[in-house]
Amino acid sequence: MLAPPPAMTATKPHSASSSASNAFSAAPPSSSSNTQYTNEAASPAAAAAAAAAAPTSASFAIETHHEDIIHDMQMDFYGTKLATCSSDRTIKVFNVSSSSTDGSAGSYELVATLQGHEGPVWQVSWAHPKFGVLLASCSFDGSVWVHRESRPREWTVIHAARQLHESSVNGVAFGPEEYGDNMILAAASSDGRVSVLEHNPVTQMWTVDYINDCPMGVNAVSWAPGNAFDFQLGGQQQQQSEDQPQTEQPSSTCALALVTAGCDNGIRFWQRSDTMMGGSGGSSVGEWTQENVPQCATDGLKHRDWVRDVAWAPSPLIPNHNRVASCGEDGQVLMWTLENDGSGSVGWRSTLVHEFDEPVWRVSWSTTGLVLAVSSGDSTVTLWKEALAEQNKWVRMEQKPVLGTTQQQQPPPQPGTASEI
Repeated sequence: MLAPPPAMTATKPHSASSSASNAFSAAPPSSSSNTQYTNEAASPAAAAAAAAAAPTSASFAIETHHEDIIHDMQMDFYGTKLATCSSDRTIKVFNVSSSSTDGSAGSYELVATLQGHEGPVWQVSWAHPKFGVLLASCSFDGSVWVHRESRPREWTVIHAARQLHESSVNGVAFGPEEYGDNMILAAASSDGRVSVLEHNPVTQMWTVDYINDCPMGVNAVSWAPGNAFDFQLGGQQQQQSEDQPQTEQPSSTCALALVTAGCDNGIRFWQRSDTMMGGSGGSSVGEWTQENVPQCATDGLKHRDWVRDVAWAPSPLIPNHNRVASCGEDGQVLMWTLENDGSGSVGWRSTLVHEFDEPVWRVSWSTTGLVLAVSSGDSTVTLWKEALAEQNKWVRMEQKPVLGTTQQQQPPPQPGTASEI
């Protein structure tokens, strides 16, 4: 088993910070097992603008009963379920409800504790509800698991990809639901590869494809939304040739795109164009290439240290409007924009959102793609939006301090320290 990057020998350096994808719904947990929940959460990336727009909103603490550091927390699509994961090798699932109109605090209930990983669980990701109540998890043990709620409070593992990677799997994310009936997810690993798992609902088979990304290790992965480019996922039905069996009919041409965060201080864009064989639920044929993203020239500012997270902005209101936020141990939050001169894409251009005094661990977008949440090493979560009067200038939104964030994050372990597992 290949050793992960030095800082991950014992614990992941951002182990004391939460996922910013729920930064506005949960304060970054410290080494304790308490989290903060804000009642505005209403989607997997609950609108951050709502959290900032309601300064009188109540928040309440959740006792997770984790026995070690919490690494990530994610709300489901409807904002009624919260999943947390920890170095104690478990995943906790809660039912949560917002506060009532009379101002009383919301409520939560622990409904499941998911076990099976043999190492710290770094991240979790909810699937779109079209696939059911599904939760993916990734771990230091090199595996990715997919859990399903078969009935209320009863969870089963529908796929355990053990030894998927030769080292720690640091990030996991479900792909866009527009891809079709096939469920797809990606995982980023310290072995320098990104694995793309795909489930065929007809054959009930799982397939895996690997992207050789950053030799030094990959920290995070994020999918492009379904309307990211001019192409449409799913395409149009093609004519079946007379000598081609029905099951082998090329039914649609699809394209997928994702971005990764590497330990070489860079981000990489990848795209796969597919021909779906056999119609809905058929198999896909395609190859991941780094060059196919339109003129991917990452000009401008760049990170000076490990890139810890990337987040491709959803664009439900403005199709083909592509933005990617990245953050790193250098304290920078950069915004990458795919510029278009009217005749075609001219490349990715980066601008500085803000430079913090501490490392920045996570970034995440609101559901509209207009507000960016940032989780930094000083135990704070901030919300940012683009200034109306000046393009590519980002301003911090006014917000109330998050309770329970006074404890400073512990520094990452030094290379060569004892392993956590």
